[in-house]
Amino acid sequence: MNQFVTRRGIQVKTAFRSFTDYWLTDASFAILLLILLFTVFVLPILIEYGHVNAIFVNTVFLFLFFTGIWSSRYRILVVVTTVLFLAQLGLRILRFSDYDFEFYLAERIVGILNMLVFIFLNIRLLFRNHEVNIYRVIGAINVYLLVAILGAFLFEIIFLTTGSGIGGDVVLEGIDKDFALYIYFSLVSLTTVGFGDLYPIQIMSKMLSVFLSTVGILYPAVVIARLVSSSKI
Repeated sequence: MNQFVTRRGIQVKTAFRSFTDYWLTDASFAILLLILLFTVFVLPILIEYGHVNAIFVNTVFLFLFFTGIWSSRYRILVVVTTVLFLAQLGLRILRFSDYDFEFYLAERIVGILNMLVFIFLNIRLLFRNHEVNIYRVIGAINVYLLVAILGAFLFEIIFLTTGSGIGGDVVLEGIDKDFALYIYFSLVSLTTVGFGDLYPIQIMSKMLSVFLSTVGILYPAVVIARLVSSSKI
């Protein structure tokens, strides 16, 4: 019996190590890109037309945060990402339980912390070893899309705490379904497109919109310069 338990433990450790090793390779950027493309461009459409429920939407984000646990070998970062993921998971379970207390705002705050750490980890992976290849370019796109998701979360926090944030021909309900509008406006701000159908209506959302526009302009230039300089080392 003890040998069986020991063998199982070794198999589990080997599987975890293999998953971590893979997620720290450049090839993992391609998998993450597929997940992000679905989250940013497909999920909002499914939400808008009612083809998915809140549990599925939350599962997508939980999977993103779960991958962050495997994105570093540093113990402190593994501990931080694990704690944040478990906090996120716990809050989401409580929100869908029978408790009367509203956990939505706390859940979104933890989600922002998770996304900040996840962006940091991906930036570290992007510029490690001073290598440049197609996967690093994909990694740069991943960070750009992660910033868009972070912007969507921040716009939602502004609405949840102030009761306003984005104006136009929209009705925000303060629920998961609003993600479709937030990610759209975040991308519009980040890419500096500015269609005009949605617009910030209070100072915090205005400053966030301007900040995203600034990042959208500077990020490509900074990343391209960094990748080019790395290729010459």
